[in-house]
Amino acid sequence: MATEITTKERLERLMAAKAQLEEQISKHGQILAANDNVGMSGPLVDLEGFPRNDIDIYQVRQARQSIICLQNDHKELMNQIQTQLNLYHSEIATTDPELVNRASALDLDSDRTTGGANISNLAPARAFVVVNLVSPNSPAEEAGLCVGDAILRFGSVNSNNFKGDLGQIGEIVRNMQNQNVQLKIKRGEQQLDLILVPKTWSGRGLLGCNIVLPPEAMEH
Repeated sequence: MATEITTKERLERLMAAKAQLEEQISKHGQILAANDNVGMSGPLVDLEGFPRNDIDIYQVRQARQSIICLQNDHKELMNQIQTQLNLYHSEIATTDPELVNRASALDLDSDRTTGGANISNLAPARAFVVVNLVSPNSPAEEAGLCVGDAILRFGSVNSNNFKGDLGQIGEIVRNMQNQNVQLKIKRGEQQLDLILVPKTWSGRGLLGCNIVLPPEAMEH
């Protein structure tokens, strides 16, 4: 007799699939980064209208198309995860209401797991960078970032794959210009999800904020 799959098991499988999708998106993003950080919207022709000879145009087009398809799959997958997570919360509430608050803090990021997705891991994610300046009317302010926000995830970068180099953040910003970058931040005791769109504005850079390593990281 076949064993019925529980909501928890469905969530674990969906989250494992999510991690695989994000890894594929990251690999294609690395291809774009290797081609002069052309990103998803950088020009493929030079000022005279000829194909650029400093990048592999075929490779860039293939990577862009793959990312678009994968992002669509990722969006659908996130919808499925949210549905199952709501169901999981309802099931918890019927058996142990005190677990609801713990489950609501569940981080769906694959960086919260080791050796496969595990929704039972409710330990808080670690901040790897901190916002210490936000300029008025900047993309960062539009996204809702505030001074003192601790960043738990910046696009595909999290505490597990961050190498202590702020250039990783800069690479994402360049590659995702005029596109949504998902952030997870900690503000006081709250964890918030924000959408940041790197873009040109009246000030310097594409964000209008300054991000630094947290004090504990700088001590090492």
